[in-house]
Amino acid sequence: MSRLRLLASHWAILVMALAFLAGLVITANGPLWLWLLVPLGVALQFVNEYGMHRFLFHLPPPRAQWRFDLMYQAHYGHHDFPTVPGLFFVPWWIALPMLGTHYLIASALGSLLFPGLGWQVGAAVILVGGVGTFLAYEWFHATAHLPVKKTAAERHVTMLHNQHHFRDFSRWFHVSPGGEVIDRALGTAIDREALKGAQRAEFMTTLGLRPDDPRLIAARRRFGPRHGITETQIARAARLG
Repeated sequence: MSRLRLLASHWAILVMALAFLAGLVITANGPLWLWLLVPLGVALQFVNEYGMHRFLFHLPPPRAQWRFDLMYQAHYGHHDFPTVPGLFFVPWWIALPMLGTHYLIASALGSLLFPGLGWQVGAAVILVGGVGTFLAYEWFHATAHLPVKKTAAERHVTMLHNQHHFRDFSRWFHVSPGGEVIDRALGTAIDREALKGAQRAEFMTTLGLRPDDPRLIAARRRFGPRHGITETQIARAARLG
């Protein structure tokens, strides 16, 4: 129940959950074949999850502080303080515009293929398949960072995600169960035997930046207090990275 409360505390997740429920209603009231499109939405979200994580959230650190601050809120901060719950989730200003954009694109394409049914196609693909998978991602991601009892699937996700956070941040970009096939296909997986002989990446929790980088220090001081991060924790991060 604590995980449900944690997810519910992030209002964008509540919006996404409502979108998922709306998608279920719309799809249930449309042609039966709409349900066949739901797996397409799941697959597309797997690709989106990997692509966003690897190619956007792990962009090289910007020089301008305001751009760095955006990246810190989006993802750098989560690596910097991986156990702080407020930094677990995709920010609303990324998740919600992406939801709207994906729904409009899917609906437009659906209208071309199935005139008059585009909005229902968008609901099946994006609201049910895509958003449902996104909500699962948020659940598994939060679980991976919390000291809670885990199912076998949750333990597997945690094991691989810990490698991304604490051994090599250029590996294992997936989180959702099953998404690891993309890492394996695109060369960002690493097996246990290879991991044993691999050196831990330098400055792991700061994605390669020196822990006392002025941009990091400024972002920590700006955003740390809103997430309950103390001055002591900030000072420790600047020393250890």
